[in-house]
Amino acid sequence: MAESSNIEKERKGMSTYQRTTGVASAYLASVLAFAYGLVSLYWTLGGTYLLNTVGGSIAGNGGMLAIALGASASVAKIIIGLLALALVRPLGNLFPRRFLVASAVTVSAVLIIYGGLLVIVGALVLLYIIHPTGNVDWIALRWHVLVWDM
Repeated sequence: MAESSNIEKERKGMSTYQRTTGVASAYLASVLAFAYGLVSLYWTLGGTYLLNTVGGSIAGNGGMLAIALGASASVAKIIIGLLALALVRPLGNLFPRRFLVASAVTVSAVLIIYGGLLVIVGALVLLYIIHPTGNVDWIALRWHVLVWDM
């Protein structure tokens, strides 16, 4: 109950636009996290559609390592989706507000830096500004720059 009143106090200082934008952003983040999590789960369970867009030998060879990585990625993405929802839904009352906000800020920073670096470097390769020494999986690289790493 106390957490609910803390959330309400926090929201009272915001404009309607800020509240609406924040809630919409949280819902969008959760939908994207769940969608990416479901795609990872689909691949982990043996699905192959769009698997060639990921690239790498782990995705193509399968095995226990691929299953472990896929399961871990699926769980992490679903947890991130739940975290986004916890920021704006009653589910969030189960955790201290500071913990939720600190977790969201940390996860966001890591994903922005990680994804941003991958997108920038991948785009530089696609634009032929950086010339890798080995073979490039152009299909996977395009998908990573335009979809998976965004």
